[in-house]
Amino acid sequence: MDIGTRDAVGPKPGSGNVQPRKLLLRALAGERTERPPVWLMRQAGRYLPEYHKVREAAGGMVGLCTTPEHAVEVTLQPLRRFPLDAAIVFADLPQVAAALGQTLDYRVGEGPVLTPPVRSTADIAEFLSISRLHEELAPIYETVSRLTRALPAETALIGYAGAPWTIATYMVEGRGGAASEHSTVKQWALSDPDGFQPLMDLLTTAVTQFLGRQIEAGAEAVQLFDTWAGVLPDVLFDRWCVKPAAAIISALKAQYPDVPVIVFPRGAGLSYNGFAEATGADCIGLDSTVPLDWAARNLQGALGRCVQGNLDPQLLIAGGPALHAETERILRGLSGGPFVFNLGHGINKTTPIEHISAVVEQVRAWRTPAV
Repeated sequence: MDIGTRDAVGPKPGSGNVQPRKLLLRALAGERTERPPVWLMRQAGRYLPEYHKVREAAGGMVGLCTTPEHAVEVTLQPLRRFPLDAAIVFADLPQVAAALGQTLDYRVGEGPVLTPPVRSTADIAEFLSISRLHEELAPIYETVSRLTRALPAETALIGYAGAPWTIATYMVEGRGGAASEHSTVKQWALSDPDGFQPLMDLLTTAVTQFLGRQIEAGAEAVQLFDTWAGVLPDVLFDRWCVKPAAAIISALKAQYPDVPVIVFPRGAGLSYNGFAEATGADCIGLDSTVPLDWAARNLQGALGRCVQGNLDPQLLIAGGPALHAETERILRGLSGGPFVFNLGHGINKTTPIEHISAVVEQVRAWRTPAV
C-alpha cells in the first residue's frame, strides 16, 4: 500500500459540518459498517525490523518520540505492510509525566524509569508543573500535524494519552509494567486518598489539554489508555478511573463535540458496563477477557456503544487455525453493532509479521450480515 498525501486535510476536527466518511469514524459514530474497521494497539513498534533501524538512528526511545521526523516514520511503517484503517500517533505514555517535571529514561531490561518518584503531596508541589506541559509535548503535536499530510485519504488518525490513574502508577512507582505490583501507588491511594487527589487532578487537567492539542493538530479521534485500571479494588475504581475519564471526555466534548473518544479500561471486569455508561465514551476498548455475548448485549445493545477489541495478542503470536477461528468468532460475535476490530492489548514484540497480515486480510474480507 502506498503512503501518499491526503487529497485534502478537510475541516477542523469538531467543526460539526461534515459527516464522517472514513470507516473508523463511521463505526465510532455508532454506525454498523459493512465490515469492521481494523487497527491494532502497538501496531507501530518492536515486532517490525524497520522500527529498530529508526530507533537506533534516533538514539533510543526518547529521541524516537521527541523527533517528529522519526515518530512520523514509525507511525507510517505498519501502514506500508498492512491495509489498516487507522494510524495512531507514535508516542509513549510516560511522556506526560516527563512533561510535568519528572526525568524519563529507558533502561535495558527495565523499560521506562521516572525520577524522582512522586511519593507525597509535597513532591507534587515541589517539582511538577503544568506550565511547561505544552512546550515539552510540542514534538508530539508536530508529529500529529505532519501525519495529517502524510496519511492516505481513507486512513483515520488517532491521537492518544494514558489515563490519569495509569500515568500516576508510572509516576509513583518510578517505572512501568507489572513488575512493581503497583504496591506503592495503591498504598497511597488507599491510605491517603485526599493526599493522592491533587496528583490525579493535575493529571486530569494535563491529559485533557494534551488530547485537545492533538485534536487541534489534526487527530480525528483519540484513545484514552487506562492500562492499569484492573489493579484497583472496586471501592476505588469509580474515584480513580471512572471520574477522571468522565471529566476528560466531558471537557473534550464541550470543545470538540464531533471528535470520538475511545477508552480502554483494561481489566475492568464487571465494571465495564458502569464505566461505559458513566464516562460517555463513544467506544469502549475490550480486553481479551470480556465475553463477546456480554459485550454485544450490554454495551452494543443496551447502551448503543461502539466496542473495540478483543483478540488475545498471544493468539496473534500462535497463528494458524486457532488464530483464524478466534478472529472469526470475534467478527461474528460483535458485528451485530458498531464495532472496531482490534486486540485485547498491544502487539507483542515476538509476533510474526505474517500472522498480522493474515488477521488484517481476514477482517477486511468479512462482510457484516444483513439485519
